Amino acid sequence: MDRNIRSLDDVLGLLDGLFAPEADRWTAGAASWWDGFYADPSKPVPFFVAKPDENLVSYLDRGLITGGRALDLGCGPGRNALHLASRGFEVDAVDLSPAAIAWAEERAREAGAEVRFRCGDAFAKLAGGEPGGGPYDLIYDSGCFHHLPPHRRLSYLALLDRALAPGGHFALVCFASGGMGSELPDVDFYRQSGLHGGLAYTAESLRWIFSDLTEVELRRMRDEPPESPRFGEPFLWTALFRREAQP
Repeated sequence: MDRNIRSLDDVLGLLDGLFAPEADRWTAGAASWWDGFYADPSKPVPFFVAKPDENLVSYLDRGLITGGRALDLGCGPGRNALHLASRGFEVDAVDLSPAAIAWAEERAREAGAEVRFRCGDAFAKLAGGEPGGGPYDLIYDSGCFHHLPPHRRLSYLALLDRALAPGGHFALVCFASGGMGSELPDVDFYRQSGLHGGLAYTAESLRWIFSDLTEVELRRMRDEPPESPRFGEPFLWTALFRREAQP
């Protein structure tokens, strides 16, 4: 009988397999799924707009985060990465989809913005040692975390531990309970072998998952009208956490 588990990575990979083909949204094979998703920029997808998240603009305007090095996880067409660059950040942005990265690079050229876009798995490519792998003063995630199955929170927290600088900030936008996304207990995702479009979180669960960080602000995203220069949908949480500086 074959034995396939010898490390934590082996366990995570085996659990990924329980969600096939949905696993193609976060594993190395995700490019084809997301390329199909991004193939038509004219689709009425809310976050296809060329606008930064309203909470990100608010953090910057209030001085809750300031310049430095930033990593945009799951950057998509680059709308938040471009805004960070316009506010003086040195920005790395990563996404699994070549189509998304190509679209983001086109937007950057049109805006004259300097962003280092990368296509690949943030958990693998930016694990450390590679130039640009950190530490980051800001790690920003708008819509990546809620597409991960529960066991991949371990990979996510490990990335934050490796790449977030002492005193740096982590900002998250994800599905809120009572809106989009599934509110099943973690174990039921494995029983049903599916994520049902993404995981919805309560404020308490986010505080528990990221309890090693200090909460700065956690609230619903504000609803922004179509004419607003900012993106905002109230079915999302916005959260800002800080990693305490080392003594």
